[in-house]
Amino acid sequence: MKHWERALIAPEASLRDALRNIDATGAGIALVVDPNRRLLGTLSDGDIRRALIRGEDLDGPCGAFANTSPATAPAGMDPASRLGLLRSRKLRQLPLVDDDGQVLGLSTVSDFLEMPERTEAVVIMAGGRGTRLAELTHDTPKPMLKVGPRPMLDTVVDAFAAQGFRRIFLSINYRGEQIEAHFGDGSERGLHIRYLREDSPRGTCGSLSLMPADVTGDVLVTNGDVLTKMDYGRVVDDHAAAGAAATVVVRDYEMQVPFGVINADRGRVLGIEEKPSQVYRINAGVYVLSSAARALIPAAGPYDMPQLLQAMIEGGRPVRAHRAEGYWVDVGRMTDFARANEDYGAIFEGG
Repeated sequence: MKHWERALIAPEASLRDALRNIDATGAGIALVVDPNRRLLGTLSDGDIRRALIRGEDLDGPCGAFANTSPATAPAGMDPASRLGLLRSRKLRQLPLVDDDGQVLGLSTVSDFLEMPERTEAVVIMAGGRGTRLAELTHDTPKPMLKVGPRPMLDTVVDAFAAQGFRRIFLSINYRGEQIEAHFGDGSERGLHIRYLREDSPRGTCGSLSLMPADVTGDVLVTNGDVLTKMDYGRVVDDHAAAGAAATVVVRDYEMQVPFGVINADRGRVLGIEEKPSQVYRINAGVYVLSSAARALIPAAGPYDMPQLLQAMIEGGRPVRAHRAEGYWVDVGRMTDFARANEDYGAIFEGG
């Protein structure tokens, strides 16, 4: 929120002053702070209304009516996580504080509605059965499994919304009606959500052939079970700057041999390397595809993303790799699901 400092108020200020403060900022909240700007509590227009109903005096000190245990977030929390926290806790405002409780900002739902809109469409692949999580997905599609307090698909969608992506397609198949019922047309989230409905499994990119003709240009594609802190805008911008037909996001993945490795020749030991590791560059499950790339996807039958990328490479079309850093987990196995739940608070809610 711009000019968030206007929401600050001293505890000895009157309720009348707090009302003027809230009206002037339009934030719907006043932040009650001490002389060092440490947060003492919050006072919403609803708090004041309830005080007046109880017959309290408008000239009384506002600090006496403040909520002294408000939800807050670390000042360094990224936009996607702030938006996720606002939605998961059904909040309208979120004070941003440092380790000493000093207010350094105020985030509101309207901040995200006012964010500059990106023109690129996003496709989230959410139609798989999640067979490796079969005991959990018998009645629930994998993207709707709860990681932290809410379905992981909520976290994925919020990450795009927080970065200005508004046009989102959800590719659905297995128990897709649950996903449609949850997200609807996206209007309540300030988004425009449409669906690519598979009549039968189409593989990891076959459903892209179902995209309407009005979607042109580059499209960002991600798997619905990938939780990450990726800068999607940079991926798209770098793709466009490179003039690539397709971009695949990659990450480094280290595998360690849990034993000492012997280097020997004709029975003679030449050296011992204790628990060596090898780093591989892996597919992170996020892509940017041009219109020309999507035109190669057949109109029927299953088709996987590796098939598409290989066909492009063999056809001489430029496919680039975009190396991504930061948190990333592909929730494909029970161990990944457990890890994502353990990490969620610290990674997506700031701890």
